[in-house]
This record gives sequence, C-alpha cells and structure tokens, in this order.
Amino acid sequence: MSTFMNKDFLLTNETAKKLFHEVAAKMPILDYHCHLSPKEIAEDVSFENITRLWLCDNGAGDHYKWRMMRACGVDEKYITGDAPDKEKFMMWAKTLERCIGNPVFSFSHLELQRYFGVNEMLSSKNWEKVWDICNEKLRSPEMTARKIIENSGVTLVCTTDDPADTLEYHKIIRDDESFKVQILPAYRPDKAMILEAPGYADYLKKLETTAGKSIGSFAELMDVLEERMEFFHEMGCRASDHALINVNYAEATAEELEEIFQKAVRAEALTELEITKFKSAFLLRTAKVCHRLDWGMQLHYGCIRNNNTPQFAKLGPDTGYDAIAPEPATQQLGKFLNALHCAGHLPKTVLYSLNPTENAVIVTTMQCFQGGVAGKMQQGSAWWFNDHKKGMIDQMTTLAADGVLGNFIGMLTDSRSFLSYTRHEYFRRLLCDLIGQYVENGEYPDDEELTSRLVRDISYNNAVRYFGFNLETVE
Repeated sequence: MSTFMNKDFLLTNETAKKLFHEVAAKMPILDYHCHLSPKEIAEDVSFENITRLWLCDNGAGDHYKWRMMRACGVDEKYITGDAPDKEKFMMWAKTLERCIGNPVFSFSHLELQRYFGVNEMLSSKNWEKVWDICNEKLRSPEMTARKIIENSGVTLVCTTDDPADTLEYHKIIRDDESFKVQILPAYRPDKAMILEAPGYADYLKKLETTAGKSIGSFAELMDVLEERMEFFHEMGCRASDHALINVNYAEATAEELEEIFQKAVRAEALTELEITKFKSAFLLRTAKVCHRLDWGMQLHYGCIRNNNTPQFAKLGPDTGYDAIAPEPATQQLGKFLNALHCAGHLPKTVLYSLNPTENAVIVTTMQCFQGGVAGKMQQGSAWWFNDHKKGMIDQMTTLAADGVLGNFIGMLTDSRSFLSYTRHEYFRRLLCDLIGQYVENGEYPDDEELTSRLVRDISYNNAVRYFGFNLETVE
C-alpha cells in the first residue's frame, strides 16, 4: 500500500517515475490562461490568513471549494457570508475529509505540501494545527503574491482582461525590473460580444471612455475593438479568450448586424437567431485580427451558467452555480472554422468543451483544419469540471488516438488562486504515467531521449512556441 500522496503519487510504473522526477518536475511553468488579478500582482499583496488566500482568494472567491461545502450542507455564512475566517477554514476542513476522489482534494493537499510543508490530510481532527502552521508561514516575506509566483518556477502568466481595461497594472508590472516573471494580458471581449446581457449599453459607454471614441454602430464597435487588440498586442498579449455556450454559426448582412446592434443598445428583446448572427460576425472579425497578429484564439464552450437564479441574483456570476451543458455544443463548430478557413483568416485556435463526451468530436473536427503551423488547431486541456484524473487521462488519450499528443500545449490553471500552480504538477504526473504506460506496454520505444522530449514539450516548450512568447525553450 502506498503512503498518502507520497513522492510517487499518481505514478504507477517505473518509466513514469523516472520521467516525472528527472524531467517533468524540473520544468518551469507557463500559465497561459488564468484569472489572477493584475492589481494584486502589481501591489505584491500579502494574505492575512489561509482562508483569505485559499477559500476567498483575497476576495474573488473559490467556487470549486464553495460547491463542495454546499454539497455537505455547510451554511452559506461559512462560504460567502460573514462568518470569521477561522470558522470558514474549519468548515472547509470538515468538508474536505469527505471529498475522496475529487480533484480539489488532491489540489488542496498538494498546495499544503508544497507551500506549507503539511504532509498529513487536512481534517476535522487537525484543522486548528494546520490553520496555525499556514498562517505562520504566510507571515514570511516569501509568501507574497509575487514571491509565490517566482518560487513556483513560473516564467510567464497570462491574465484575463476586458478590452475596456486600461491595463494600468500590467504597465506597472512590466516596468518593474525587480520582478522577472512576465505577466501578460489576454484579450477577453465577452462583455462586448454578449449583447443580450443586461446593461449592454452601459458597458459600451465604459468601452467608449477607455477607447476615447464613440460607438454608435456595429462597424464602429468592431473598429474600436480592433484598436484595443492592437494596444493589447503592444502590451505583450498573444491570445484571445472567449466564453460561449455553444459554437453556433449563422451568416448575416451588414444591414442585419446594424439592426441587431441597435436593438441591443435599446435593450429590446432579441431572437436566438439574431444573437447567433451577431456573435458569429463578432467572432469572425475577432478571429481575422487574431490571425493577422498571430495570436492564439481560445474558445471555451459547453457550459450552462448561473443555473440557480436566486443565488445568482444574490451573489452574482462565478459563485458555483454553473454546470456542463447537457446537449452537444460542437454541432456547428466545423461551419465556423470552415468560414474562417475559406476567408483565409483561420488563426491558431484552442478548443475547450466543458462536455467531456465531445473529446473525439473536437479532435476529429480540428484535424480537418490543421496545416502551416505544427499543432495549429489544439484541443485545450481538460477544462474546469474535467481537470481531474479521469478527465485529463481521457482528454490526452483521445488526443493521442485521434490527433497528435506530442503537439499538445499542455496545462493551465484557469484559477483565481496564487497557489494553483500545483495543478501543473498534477497534470505532469498523469502525463508521465500515460507515456510510461505506452512504453511499458511496448506501444512506444523505451528511448529516454524521445520520451523526455515529449514530456518537456508538452509540459512547457510547445506553449512557448505556439503562442510565440519571448521565452527560451528547455531542451
């Protein structure tokens, strides 16, 4: 029997152990998609206690943990309410001991091990001791936001930024020569695209203020957004990111788009077809600019958001009430990619579906549009509710079977927490175990040079090359 989360955790064969300890564990981290706050990095914030860092993420909130606490009947005052931080931590400890098999159980204990030296399981038995150990550690100058990033072996982080953002904190970070990690913006224009959302006209006014230009038409909106993309590019941005429910596609005339835009500004009801036409045109224009700037365009879809209406009204978005879309979300994906390809504007594209049943659909569809760049079309890493042992293995196994695993750009945290870099370790352990299985089953040669290269590339190098970041690869 193995001891709890020991050095060979998730490594089930000798080849895997060698690959992880001698290769993967030594690789730096490139986190090309996350939700960290540039402001907190610029200000190099410290954290009052482990609850602030772990459960609340300095105010942003960790809905992964919140969902689990609610499932265990924890009162909301200990989750998003005004209960004392120490009591919130106690309730999380009581919850965690019941979460066998959940990836957050593994993530949490990897974080306790790597950042706080706690190697035992957090539970109702020892929570107060662990609370004291973590809080003592957090008083160290090595546990500020920047130091956590640096000490985690991170070379580059892409945050998630709205086109109406001035990127003022990115400028502060960029100009501070004492901090060596690159913190770059990623372009996330969801608020400009989701025209059916309440307050759309108010958002346009905010965008006008930042851009210094009026936006009275769809054409003017897209022109302003292209200018913002140029500005983001100057600030080091090399990726866009888009949250969708489905990748629906429908063509529209310029006249139709202007009429739809004006209805949205007037807050008039829109049909599903009108919304689809607008978003299709929006994404086509955005993709064209991504192609010109050589950005990677990331599409996240297959998620039904804000299912619990009363709680959404009370707490807002991203508070733990989203779920996997029950219907296939990729039915029109090929049409969308083909339209871009026919126009000569298909950018490097990363596809993430929250529905795990669509792994093979994504891989076989994207394979229809490969070419010109190695791995131009990517299936993104197992996303959100799939970033667990089975989800990651299924995603990589399907990519290997129907695509090219060696071109995969690997893991990201998609997190608001400064401690989430252990997710890269979790992923790398599973990657090494999968490659090790292929080797030990005789499905791939026991060639240390080849297998080590695969691990280095998928862990780090492929992402460096794919996005064109100003980093050295590790050979």
